[in-house]
Amino acid sequence: MSEAATITLMRRETEEAAEVVARLLEREGQAIADLGRRLRMMPPAAIVTCARGSSDHAASYLKYAVEMSCGLPVASVGPSIASVYGAQLRLPGGVVLTISQSGQSPDILALQANARRGGALAVALLNVTDSPLAEGADIVIPLHAGEERSVAATKSFIASVAAAAAITAVWSGDEALERAVRDLPAAISRSARMDWTPALEQLTEARSLFTVGRGPAFAIALEAALKCKETAGLHAEAFSAAEVAHGPMQIVGPDVPVLAFVPEDAAAASTLESLERLRGFGGTVLSVGEGRDLPCVATGHGLTDPIPMIAAFYSMAEALARRRGHDPDRPAKLRKVTETL
Repeated sequence: MSEAATITLMRRETEEAAEVVARLLEREGQAIADLGRRLRMMPPAAIVTCARGSSDHAASYLKYAVEMSCGLPVASVGPSIASVYGAQLRLPGGVVLTISQSGQSPDILALQANARRGGALAVALLNVTDSPLAEGADIVIPLHAGEERSVAATKSFIASVAAAAAITAVWSGDEALERAVRDLPAAISRSARMDWTPALEQLTEARSLFTVGRGPAFAIALEAALKCKETAGLHAEAFSAAEVAHGPMQIVGPDVPVLAFVPEDAAAASTLESLERLRGFGGTVLSVGEGRDLPCVATGHGLTDPIPMIAAFYSMAEALARRRGHDPDRPAKLRKVTETL
């Protein structure tokens, strides 16, 4: 962004994300390749994910990536199934894939342990490797994000989705996706420095916001909506591009704009068509992507295009929070590690 200010932790950590992904791919490349080949050979009888908050949005990205590339359905299981309701999952020959920054939350630990007892292979993507979650997993892929001091997770989220893309690339045998994953650090670095001034101008006085995406980009829309609430005190809701044209269209207007993440994939044409309908009804729409309203670096693959988009968004969200009078590093009602049951 173009505004000069003291560099916040959120901004600094967003700009570190490219280096984090490069480190992840270098240090865990063999482990990721081994895991991808193991999953291809199994193949899993069932795949469930376990996560909260931003990590759950990374799990949503993984869901779309695996379903699109490997043809296996992926289900998100609410941790309360184990931690509160005490139901025992039956997952013989299955995989539970847990994503966490801290690896400490009791409900996440309970679901991972429950799934293992039910016969699942436990795979953990996490940043803190000397954590209870790591101790209880069969396979651990460290994210190598380092200490994340801002309450708003940025580099750990980007590392999580990059790891998900890398695992999917090996699992599916998609060589184009493998190349795109290798090129992610450069795309993330450039995108984090993109000028999104039009979004700042539109959102500073906004009453609410719709974030929109489809497929893997819907996971990015979910994450963007959360960050607007966390850092800028801006109410935001995420919708699939297929759903926003239904009931939500009724309240789109000058003070409820739409921020749409539109990668170059099979859904791009229909998504852009939906956005034009919203514009026709008087909606203010900002589309994200190479050559669109808000710039971003294309990666050459529809599955990886959304990842640099969230880096560009994080930079804008940090500036937006400051413009709206908030400290993006220290939201008044939040803390870095949230432990739920």
